Amino acid sequence: MKFSDIGIAVVVLLVVLLIIIPLNPTLLDILLVINITTSLMILLKTLYVHEPLDFSTFPPLLLLITIFRLSLNISSTRLILGNGGDAGHVIQTFGNFVIGSNLVVGVIIFLIIIVIQFLVITKGSERVSEVAARFTLDAMPGKQMSIDADLNTGVITEKEARERRMKIQQEADFYGSMDGASKFVKGDAIVSIVITIINIVGGIIIGVTSGGMELSEVVSVYTLATVGDGLVSQLPALLISTATGIIVTRAASENHLGKDLRDQLVGQPIIMMITGGILVLLSLIPGLPKVPIIAIAALFGFMGYTLTNATKKVREVTADEHLEKMAQETRKPENIVSLLQVDPIEMEFGYSIIPLADVAKGGDLLDRVVMIRRQCAIDLGVIVPSIRLRDNIQLESNEYVIKIKGIEVARGKVMPNHYLAMNSSNSDEEIKGIKTKDPAFGLPALWIDDKEREKAEMFGYTIVDPPSVIATHLTEIIKKYSYELMNRQQVQTLIDHLKETQPALVEDVIPKVVSLGDVQKVLANLLKENISIRDMATIVEVLGDYGKLTNDTVLLTEYVRQGLKRAITQRFAPDRKLRVVTISPELEQIIVENIRQSEQGSYLSLEPQTIQKMFKSLKKVLDKVMSFGVQPIVLASPQIRAHFKKLTEQIAPDLIVLSFGELEQNIEIHADGVVSI
Repeated sequence: MKFSDIGIAVVVLLVVLLIIIPLNPTLLDILLVINITTSLMILLKTLYVHEPLDFSTFPPLLLLITIFRLSLNISSTRLILGNGGDAGHVIQTFGNFVIGSNLVVGVIIFLIIIVIQFLVITKGSERVSEVAARFTLDAMPGKQMSIDADLNTGVITEKEARERRMKIQQEADFYGSMDGASKFVKGDAIVSIVITIINIVGGIIIGVTSGGMELSEVVSVYTLATVGDGLVSQLPALLISTATGIIVTRAASENHLGKDLRDQLVGQPIIMMITGGILVLLSLIPGLPKVPIIAIAALFGFMGYTLTNATKKVREVTADEHLEKMAQETRKPENIVSLLQVDPIEMEFGYSIIPLADVAKGGDLLDRVVMIRRQCAIDLGVIVPSIRLRDNIQLESNEYVIKIKGIEVARGKVMPNHYLAMNSSNSDEEIKGIKTKDPAFGLPALWIDDKEREKAEMFGYTIVDPPSVIATHLTEIIKKYSYELMNRQQVQTLIDHLKETQPALVEDVIPKVVSLGDVQKVLANLLKENISIRDMATIVEVLGDYGKLTNDTVLLTEYVRQGLKRAITQRFAPDRKLRVVTISPELEQIIVENIRQSEQGSYLSLEPQTIQKMFKSLKKVLDKVMSFGVQPIVLASPQIRAHFKKLTEQIAPDLIVLSFGELEQNIEIHADGVVSI
């Protein structure tokens, strides 16, 4: 344990013991001086902090210093009442200083000090602490969303986001603690008044009953000691209350309070000159002292004139420095390394769409981007990189572009203040609108205004607002190109996450059996066909089992797909029924006979005539299935599934191709057609 930890524990214990142990006047004098010094040091510290969190230990320190001061009050009361009013030189000196030659005036001044302490400073600090705590807690959700938005747009890194979240939590804890700690200051002020009354009344009773002193002498002695004790207590309390008010009203700044006051209060010379002019006008009023007013007016005028000249010189120097800096930058060789950075995902939009992404104008597109990343993590198990959003004046006002690795992959248009209406129920009723197509799926749709919305909903149209249209389109693009975003660094992140719960599995398989690059290729193959990789444990288990037999990533992908059969079945046959298109035995046999092996893996080698016949048959069957309103799914044998899928990407890139080994046994399969040659 560190010495500082032991020291604070000893200090707290000694403070508590001061309440019980009697002190002699000399030791009390020393402790009172320490109390005043500590309070002054705390006040000075609050003047030089840049933001409240720079003095985060203030709330517990406030409690300790308050208990220390109260323990000294108890000790001084014990000496005043039990030692004939003699409580040490410090208390006696402060009492003589305030009371002077007139007892009544001294007592009144002392009472005024107590009232100022209680009603002005303490009461104000308490109220500011309450309001600051309330507003800080209310602002936490908005600040958290702002951090998430900055993180998703790439403005900040994950580390910076964690630091900012931690700072928000610390601010909430600090202002909450200050709200409670301010109650100690208020209670301390009340106790000081009570102790003062007790000292005077108790001292008079003791002095009169014990004998040996006149009543006037008793009142003088005990009042002097009480006022001295109260002042010695109230002076540190006043300093601490002032420090409390400063710390809770202090806004975050790069400078300390003194510099901010200087820059903001006297930073504009015109204010000083106007103030001096007003004072000159006041001096013309009969009865007012002209000499001091004119002297102060002259001082303000001189300060304004001096600051004006100083400001001009600073501006000239700053302009010269700026020109010199520009010249140096021009002479320096240009650093073009930063221009080589390519964002994984980027969205550009026209100026009419900017309000949809501007939180200040009620836009929630940034929040939707956060939800997209979370949804992709749940659906596909991928970590979507930060999505950079930026405006582009070269686009049409209502147009947006989605880029993957700096290359445009999708483009769409939305109409702000309108809704996209899609006739999903095949209603015969028509509504007024601008014909268009859904950017995400290419379905026919209409842009309608708010007046037609209720009518469209009544007729069974699906209504989508512009932010949802953009978010849906972006989601589909991310899912479509997720395999391109799955780089080795992301794979390493997924493996590290798996290693936290199953270290033995990871250490046994990667890189002993399969390399990180092979894992990346397998995951990319799965994502390319929209298969979730969230179950990384099963994927690595299968790679560990079959990676010893082959290094063909295409074949390893097929083994992994079979290991994920439960998830694949749930994905494409949630009701345990599946309508498919099968492949004729003759075509399967031809494909099997034409599979060739190479050092890089296997590939399919078919004659062009055979491929054309197969494509013609496939197109005919797919058109028939889609006329039923059913999504076409081709079911093939495990040996040819991957090769058939790769072959058909030319005419049907989104075609789903499954194998018998990827489906659970209790699935009811219905064949809607057969692909043959």
